[in-house]
Amino acid sequence: MRIITGDTKARVRKIIVYAVYIILLSSIQVSYPDAFSFMGQTADIVFVFVVLSGYFNGFWDGAVVGFVCGLIRDVLSPPAVIGLDGDVRVTAFIGAFTLFVAGIIGASFFTKRMHHNIPFSVVAVIFATFCYKTAGYIIIYGWSTLAGTRSGIYGPLTAFVYSFLPQLLLNVIASVFLIVLLRFLGPVSFKGNADRDEVIDREGDGTWLGI
Repeated sequence: MRIITGDTKARVRKIIVYAVYIILLSSIQVSYPDAFSFMGQTADIVFVFVVLSGYFNGFWDGAVVGFVCGLIRDVLSPPAVIGLDGDVRVTAFIGAFTLFVAGIIGASFFTKRMHHNIPFSVVAVIFATFCYKTAGYIIIYGWSTLAGTRSGIYGPLTAFVYSFLPQLLLNVIASVFLIVLLRFLGPVSFKGNADRDEVIDREGDGTWLGI
């Protein structure tokens, strides 16, 4: 009787590869931020990795990888905000929540039939980045208004030109490299994805595209 089956080996390999990528990318993100910067913005390679993990490999991969990456971000580089009393405070679990949601967005973007399509994965990164930047701007703008520090916040048009667009460009560039890693050197084999594509093509994916 075989104790270690093919499925077990695949799961172990998946965990190991994810762990290596998470540690490596998180370390690069916090150690060399200036190397991936443009117009004051930095490519969020961990964010892009989480979105693509969910997009290519499904809901649970996106959610778990996003949560773990977020916890590491909260430990290594937690964001600081100005409280209503004017004091600067370090936040907790912002990264975990943000990247958890990013993984879910990636997994939920389009249907299963599209989830192995490389061009649409870039669209998923653009969509998730836009949602992230928009939500962040609204929250920061609203909180700064309450704290009386709004004078240092960009107006909507200025933020779009000098924050949104550079971030979108950098994340798209980062996605090209990460797509290669996940599709050809990733935790889920390319062959396994090809087999799953055949099942979807034959039986449909349970959505309006299969009607």
